[in-house]
Amino acid sequence: MSQTATTLKKVEPFNTLASLRILFVSHTYVVGVNQGKLDAIAQAGAEVGLLVPQHWQAPQWNKRFEAENPYPRIALYPCPIYFEGRAGAHFYPPLAILKTIRDFKPDIIQVEEEVFSLAALEVAFWARRCHIPVVLFGWENRDRQLPAPRRWMRQYVFDSTQTILAGNHEGADLLKQWGYAKPVEVMPQMGVDTELFSPQLRPPKPSDAPLCIGFVGRIAYQKGIDTLIEAARLLQQLGLRFQISLCGSGSDEAQFKQLAHDYNLDDVVVWTGGVRHDEVPQAMAKMDVLVLPSRTVPTWKEQFGHVLIEAMALGLPVVGSTCGEIPNVVGEPELVFAEGDAPALASILARLITDLPWRQAMATHSLKQVDEHYSHQRIAERLIELWQSIVQAG
Repeated sequence: MSQTATTLKKVEPFNTLASLRILFVSHTYVVGVNQGKLDAIAQAGAEVGLLVPQHWQAPQWNKRFEAENPYPRIALYPCPIYFEGRAGAHFYPPLAILKTIRDFKPDIIQVEEEVFSLAALEVAFWARRCHIPVVLFGWENRDRQLPAPRRWMRQYVFDSTQTILAGNHEGADLLKQWGYAKPVEVMPQMGVDTELFSPQLRPPKPSDAPLCIGFVGRIAYQKGIDTLIEAARLLQQLGLRFQISLCGSGSDEAQFKQLAHDYNLDDVVVWTGGVRHDEVPQAMAKMDVLVLPSRTVPTWKEQFGHVLIEAMALGLPVVGSTCGEIPNVVGEPELVFAEGDAPALASILARLITDLPWRQAMATHSLKQVDEHYSHQRIAERLIELWQSIVQAG
């Protein structure tokens, strides 16, 4: 399949305002690998500053990160914060944002925290006093019952922003439901590095090799691992040749291993354990298809599914459930199944196993989706167009 997949074209730098200066504020960019979008913006000609926590505690990884600076084009402003590791509750020392504004002198501030977060409130406060336009990015796609102080914070941020970027369509609808009447655009927080995730990484495979169906993420109930295992049982009953590769770890791993064992799937389900982010491209390159079978639970639904665009950039067909934003990211209804519906998932996978031309067409679709919507360069392009319109509107 890798021989027939088309290669993503490299997006050339585009025209921009030579003096455009953008200050980003977000804990997401403590980790250097997440700064690719910012570097693409800097490559395009804008000046990029980045205010981030000096350290960030990530309980899900059992790790404390220190602010990284792999891209010399980005002016980094690391700063100690209060309530480290708490996305909605952390905030910067009272004058830290003002000092950064005075040093960097931005034309626009883009804060990438939820609209009801303390960090967003701080940015809104200082931006108002310095008369600097604010763009906010947020992922939230659930209608949380916020206490009165949080609702006031949300309204203050609403009143302080020119535009809000929603990471998914449900989030955009929610902003309007909450009363935000200004422009809303839907785009992910980060794209994918199409040089790091490239079809050239994929080794040639014998034509008679079993199809490798992969999953990358947490081994947890909400990720629908049991749906994938149920689908594998149905594929085995059809006598099809395949392998399931599960890359990740989580609290429900023992339960799902037992389920696979009960279904006599030990020979076809491979548990590879957790994969470091820098190892993901190589791990995915060994797969032929990636599946994201997430299901909605009372406290969570899939906000985007970044592994989907990473797999698509490699030229893999991706199959996803109807959970959250997944169908919009996949962009092909024939590759989407109702969450929890193992027979429907098995039907899609059976077709990918037996219908090589369709599999190749879906690989080409993946590359086109990334090229048109999800590369760092394409997202940078959209952002600069947005910022230009705000600056030019005065």
